[in-house]
Amino acid sequence: MSNAPHVAWLKHAKQFQTAGGATVDVWEFNHLPDPAVLSAWAAHFRNHYCLDTDLPLLVAGTGMTKAQFLINVKFPSRTDAPGPSVRSGDFAEILVADFIEYVLGYWCPRLRYLDRWNPNDSTKGTDVIAFLFESQAGPEPEDKLFLVESKGALTGGPVNRLQDAITDSIKDEEREATSLNAIKQRLIASGRHNDAMRVQRFQNESDQPFVRRSAAAAVLDSGAYDEAVLAAADISAHPNAGNLELIVIRGDDLMPLVRALYERAANEA
Repeated sequence: MSNAPHVAWLKHAKQFQTAGGATVDVWEFNHLPDPAVLSAWAAHFRNHYCLDTDLPLLVAGTGMTKAQFLINVKFPSRTDAPGPSVRSGDFAEILVADFIEYVLGYWCPRLRYLDRWNPNDSTKGTDVIAFLFESQAGPEPEDKLFLVESKGALTGGPVNRLQDAITDSIKDEEREATSLNAIKQRLIASGRHNDAMRVQRFQNESDQPFVRRSAAAAVLDSGAYDEAVLAAADISAHPNAGNLELIVIRGDDLMPLVRALYERAANEA
Protein backbone atom coordinates (compact mmCIF):
# COMPACT_ATOMS: atom_id res chain seq x y z
CA MET A 1 0.00 0.00 0.00
CA SER A 2 1.39 3.40 -0.95
CA ASN A 3 1.88 6.24 1.48
CA ALA A 4 -0.96 8.65 2.16
CA PRO A 5 0.08 12.32 1.85
CA HIS A 6 -3.58 13.41 1.97
CA VAL A 7 -3.56 12.61 5.70
CA ALA A 8 -1.71 15.91 6.20
CA TRP A 9 -5.04 17.57 5.39
CA LEU A 10 -6.47 16.18 8.65
CA LYS A 11 -6.23 18.68 11.50
CA HIS A 12 -7.61 18.31 15.01
CA ALA A 13 -10.31 20.95 15.46
CA LYS A 14 -11.95 20.52 18.86
CA GLN A 15 -13.53 18.27 21.45
CA PHE A 16 -17.04 18.35 22.81
CA GLN A 17 -19.03 16.32 25.29
CA THR A 18 -22.13 14.27 24.60
CA ALA A 19 -25.15 14.61 26.88
CA GLY A 20 -23.92 11.51 28.68
CA GLY A 21 -20.44 12.94 29.23
CA ALA A 22 -18.51 11.07 26.52
CA THR A 23 -15.77 12.97 24.68
CA VAL A 24 -15.97 13.43 20.91
CA ASP A 25 -12.83 14.34 18.97
CA VAL A 26 -13.52 16.43 15.86
CA TRP A 27 -11.05 16.53 12.98
CA GLU A 28 -11.24 18.85 9.98
CA PHE A 29 -10.40 17.42 6.56
CA ASN A 30 -9.25 20.41 4.54
CA HIS A 31 -8.64 18.84 1.14
CA LEU A 32 -6.96 20.92 -1.56
CA PRO A 33 -6.73 20.71 -5.38
CA ASP A 34 -3.13 19.49 -5.26
CA PRO A 35 -2.58 17.18 -8.27
CA ALA A 36 0.45 15.38 -6.80
CA VAL A 37 -1.30 14.61 -3.51
CA LEU A 38 -4.53 13.62 -5.26
CA SER A 39 -2.66 11.28 -7.60
CA ALA A 40 -0.87 9.56 -4.72
CA TRP A 41 -4.16 9.31 -2.84
CA ALA A 42 -5.94 7.89 -5.89
CA ALA A 43 -3.29 5.17 -6.23
CA HIS A 44 -3.54 4.38 -2.52
CA PHE A 45 -7.34 4.30 -2.83
CA ARG A 46 -7.31 2.09 -5.97
CA ASN A 47 -5.09 -0.51 -4.32
CA HIS A 48 -7.76 -1.21 -1.73
CA TYR A 49 -9.85 -2.71 -4.54
CA CYS A 50 -7.21 -4.15 -6.84
CA LEU A 51 -3.46 -4.26 -6.38
CA ASP A 52 -1.64 -2.49 -9.19
CA THR A 53 0.61 -5.53 -9.50
CA ASP A 54 -2.43 -7.74 -10.22
CA LEU A 55 -4.29 -5.33 -12.49
CA PRO A 56 -2.68 -6.26 -15.86
CA LEU A 57 -3.49 -9.96 -15.38
CA LEU A 58 -7.04 -9.21 -14.27
CA VAL A 59 -7.65 -6.95 -17.26
CA ALA A 60 -6.12 -9.39 -19.75
CA GLY A 61 -8.73 -11.04 -21.96
CA THR A 62 -11.60 -8.75 -20.91
CA GLY A 63 -11.37 -6.44 -23.91
CA MET A 64 -11.43 -3.50 -21.49
CA THR A 65 -8.89 -0.85 -20.63
CA LYS A 66 -7.64 -0.67 -17.07
CA ALA A 67 -9.93 2.28 -16.43
CA GLN A 68 -12.97 0.49 -17.88
CA PHE A 69 -12.22 -2.63 -15.83
CA LEU A 70 -11.94 -0.68 -12.61
CA ILE A 71 -15.11 1.34 -13.27
CA ASN A 72 -17.23 -1.59 -14.49
CA VAL A 73 -15.92 -4.49 -12.39
CA LYS A 74 -14.11 -3.29 -9.26
CA PHE A 75 -15.45 0.10 -8.16
CA PRO A 76 -18.99 0.71 -6.82
CA SER A 77 -21.23 2.35 -9.41
CA ARG A 78 -21.33 6.12 -9.56
CA THR A 79 -25.03 6.16 -10.52
CA ASP A 80 -26.75 2.79 -9.99
CA ALA A 81 -28.09 2.19 -6.49
CA PRO A 82 -26.76 1.14 -4.07
CA GLY A 83 -23.42 2.02 -5.67
CA PRO A 84 -23.29 5.67 -4.56
CA SER A 85 -23.99 4.76 -0.93
CA VAL A 86 -21.36 1.99 -1.07
CA ARG A 87 -18.89 4.55 -2.43
CA SER A 88 -19.73 6.85 0.47
CA GLY A 89 -19.26 4.07 3.01
CA ASP A 90 -16.03 2.85 1.44
CA PHE A 91 -14.59 6.37 1.35
CA ALA A 92 -15.43 6.84 5.04
CA GLU A 93 -13.89 3.47 5.96
CA ILE A 94 -10.68 4.09 4.03
CA LEU A 95 -10.26 7.62 5.40
CA VAL A 96 -10.84 6.38 8.96
CA ALA A 97 -8.34 3.54 8.39
CA ASP A 98 -5.82 6.11 7.13
CA PHE A 99 -6.40 8.14 10.29
CA ILE A 100 -5.94 5.08 12.52
CA GLU A 101 -2.76 4.04 10.73
CA TYR A 102 -1.02 7.27 9.79
CA VAL A 103 -2.14 9.55 12.65
CA LEU A 104 -2.51 7.12 15.56
CA GLY A 105 0.28 4.77 14.45
CA TYR A 106 -1.49 1.40 14.31
CA TRP A 107 -0.85 -1.40 11.83
CA CYS A 108 -3.98 -1.53 9.68
CA PRO A 109 -4.09 -4.26 6.98
CA ARG A 110 -6.10 -3.24 3.89
CA LEU A 111 -7.63 -6.42 2.47
CA ARG A 112 -11.40 -6.09 2.79
CA TYR A 113 -12.25 -5.09 -0.78
CA LEU A 114 -9.76 -7.20 -2.75
CA ASP A 115 -12.05 -10.24 -2.97
CA ARG A 116 -15.35 -8.36 -3.16
CA TRP A 117 -17.13 -10.05 -6.06
CA ASN A 118 -20.08 -7.63 -6.21
CA PRO A 119 -18.76 -4.04 -6.36
CA ASN A 120 -22.11 -2.63 -5.22
CA ASP A 121 -22.30 -4.76 -2.07
CA SER A 122 -20.51 -3.43 0.98
CA THR A 123 -18.11 -5.83 2.71
CA LYS A 124 -19.45 -7.45 5.88
CA GLY A 125 -17.70 -7.58 9.25
CA THR A 126 -15.97 -4.98 11.41
CA ASP A 127 -15.15 -1.93 9.27
CA VAL A 128 -11.58 -1.32 10.39
CA ILE A 129 -9.36 -3.57 12.51
CA ALA A 130 -5.95 -2.31 13.59
CA PHE A 131 -3.15 -3.55 15.82
CA LEU A 132 -0.48 -2.00 18.02
CA PHE A 133 2.42 -4.00 19.45
CA GLU A 134 4.37 -2.92 22.51
CA SER A 135 7.43 -5.00 21.64
CA GLN A 136 8.97 -6.80 18.70
CA ALA A 137 10.18 -9.51 21.08
CA GLY A 138 6.79 -11.17 21.48
CA PRO A 139 3.26 -10.74 22.81
CA GLU A 140 2.73 -8.27 25.65
CA PRO A 141 -0.44 -7.72 27.72
CA GLU A 142 -0.34 -4.07 26.57
CA ASP A 143 -0.66 -5.00 22.88
CA LYS A 144 -3.79 -3.38 21.47
CA LEU A 145 -6.57 -4.63 19.22
CA PHE A 146 -8.56 -1.71 17.82
CA LEU A 147 -12.08 -2.40 16.46
CA VAL A 148 -13.52 0.56 14.58
CA GLU A 149 -16.94 1.17 13.04
CA SER A 150 -17.30 4.02 10.59
CA LYS A 151 -20.29 5.72 9.00
CA GLY A 152 -20.44 8.39 6.33
CA ALA A 153 -22.87 11.16 5.44
CA LEU A 154 -21.39 12.96 2.46
CA THR A 155 -24.56 14.72 1.36
CA GLY A 156 -27.71 16.10 2.97
CA GLY A 157 -28.49 17.83 6.25
CA PRO A 158 -27.61 17.12 9.89
CA VAL A 159 -27.73 13.46 10.88
CA ASN A 160 -26.37 11.50 13.84
CA ARG A 161 -24.17 9.03 12.00
CA LEU A 162 -22.02 8.91 15.12
CA GLN A 163 -24.86 7.13 16.93
CA ASP A 164 -25.18 4.72 13.99
CA ALA A 165 -21.48 3.92 14.30
CA ILE A 166 -21.82 3.40 18.06
CA THR A 167 -24.78 1.06 17.57
CA ASP A 168 -22.93 -0.97 14.94
CA SER A 169 -19.82 -1.05 17.13
CA ILE A 170 -21.82 -2.97 19.74
CA LYS A 171 -21.94 -5.87 17.26
CA ASP A 172 -18.14 -6.06 17.05
CA GLU A 173 -18.06 -8.25 20.15
CA GLU A 174 -19.68 -11.09 18.20
CA ARG A 175 -17.93 -10.27 14.88
CA GLU A 176 -14.41 -10.11 16.29
CA ALA A 177 -13.44 -13.76 15.82
CA THR A 178 -14.75 -14.03 12.25
CA SER A 179 -13.28 -10.67 11.25
CA LEU A 180 -9.83 -11.61 12.58
CA ASN A 181 -10.03 -14.94 10.80
CA ALA A 182 -10.95 -13.18 7.54
CA ILE A 183 -7.87 -10.94 7.78
CA LYS A 184 -5.62 -13.88 8.65
CA GLN A 185 -7.02 -16.00 5.83
CA ARG A 186 -6.53 -13.21 3.26
CA LEU A 187 -2.96 -12.66 4.45
CA ILE A 188 -2.17 -16.37 4.16
CA ALA A 189 -3.72 -16.49 0.67
CA SER A 190 -1.51 -13.58 -0.41
CA GLY A 191 1.64 -15.22 0.96
CA ARG A 192 2.02 -12.81 3.87
CA HIS A 193 2.53 -15.51 6.49
CA ASN A 194 4.49 -13.35 8.95
CA ASP A 195 1.69 -10.79 8.97
CA ALA A 196 -0.84 -13.59 9.46
CA MET A 197 1.02 -14.59 12.61
CA ARG A 198 0.77 -10.99 13.86
CA VAL A 199 -3.02 -11.27 13.59
CA GLN A 200 -2.96 -14.71 15.22
CA ARG A 201 -1.53 -13.12 18.36
CA PHE A 202 -5.03 -11.68 19.06
CA GLN A 203 -7.06 -14.85 18.50
CA ASN A 204 -6.69 -16.41 21.97
CA GLU A 205 -7.19 -13.77 24.64
CA SER A 206 -7.33 -16.22 27.54
CA ASP A 207 -3.77 -17.45 26.89
CA GLN A 208 -2.39 -14.20 25.50
CA PRO A 209 -4.24 -11.21 27.03
CA PHE A 210 -4.31 -7.85 25.27
CA VAL A 211 -6.07 -4.49 25.45
CA ARG A 212 -9.25 -4.22 23.39
CA ARG A 213 -10.10 -0.72 22.20
CA SER A 214 -13.16 0.33 20.26
CA ALA A 215 -14.06 3.38 18.23
CA ALA A 216 -17.10 4.82 16.50
CA ALA A 217 -16.29 7.25 13.70
CA ALA A 218 -18.46 9.48 11.52
CA VAL A 219 -17.19 11.09 8.32
CA LEU A 220 -19.49 14.02 7.59
CA ASP A 221 -19.86 16.65 4.94
CA SER A 222 -20.08 20.05 6.61
CA GLY A 223 -23.80 20.21 5.82
CA ALA A 224 -24.40 16.99 7.73
CA TYR A 225 -22.44 18.14 10.78
CA ASP A 226 -24.42 19.55 13.71
CA GLU A 227 -22.82 19.41 17.13
CA ALA A 228 -26.15 19.51 18.94
CA VAL A 229 -27.36 16.47 16.95
CA LEU A 230 -24.12 14.56 17.52
CA ALA A 231 -24.12 15.38 21.24
CA ALA A 232 -27.22 13.20 21.65
CA ALA A 233 -25.10 10.11 20.92
CA ASP A 234 -25.40 7.55 23.71
CA ILE A 235 -22.69 4.99 24.52
CA SER A 236 -24.31 3.50 27.62
CA ALA A 237 -25.24 0.21 25.89
CA HIS A 238 -21.75 -0.38 24.52
CA PRO A 239 -19.95 -3.37 26.11
CA ASN A 240 -16.58 -1.60 25.84
CA ALA A 241 -17.82 1.88 26.77
CA GLY A 242 -14.85 2.48 29.07
CA ASN A 243 -12.47 1.96 26.16
CA LEU A 244 -14.52 3.55 23.36
CA GLU A 245 -13.29 6.49 21.29
CA LEU A 246 -15.68 8.79 19.43
CA ILE A 247 -14.28 10.39 16.28
CA VAL A 248 -15.84 12.82 13.82
CA ILE A 249 -14.14 13.88 10.59
CA ARG A 250 -15.83 16.73 8.74
CA GLY A 251 -15.05 18.44 5.47
CA ASP A 252 -16.55 20.49 2.66
CA ASP A 253 -17.82 19.10 -0.66
CA LEU A 254 -16.99 15.52 0.17
CA MET A 255 -19.21 13.77 -2.39
CA PRO A 256 -17.72 15.69 -5.36
CA LEU A 257 -14.32 14.78 -3.92
CA VAL A 258 -15.28 11.10 -3.82
CA ARG A 259 -16.46 11.15 -7.45
CA ALA A 260 -13.25 12.84 -8.55
CA LEU A 261 -11.13 10.41 -6.53
CA TYR A 262 -12.71 7.33 -8.12
CA GLU A 263 -12.33 8.89 -11.58
CA ARG A 264 -8.69 9.70 -11.00
CA ALA A 265 -8.04 6.23 -9.53
CA ALA A 266 -9.41 4.64 -12.71
CA ASN A 267 -7.86 6.99 -15.27
CA GLU A 268 -4.39 6.98 -13.72
CA ALA A 269 -4.15 3.19 -13.32
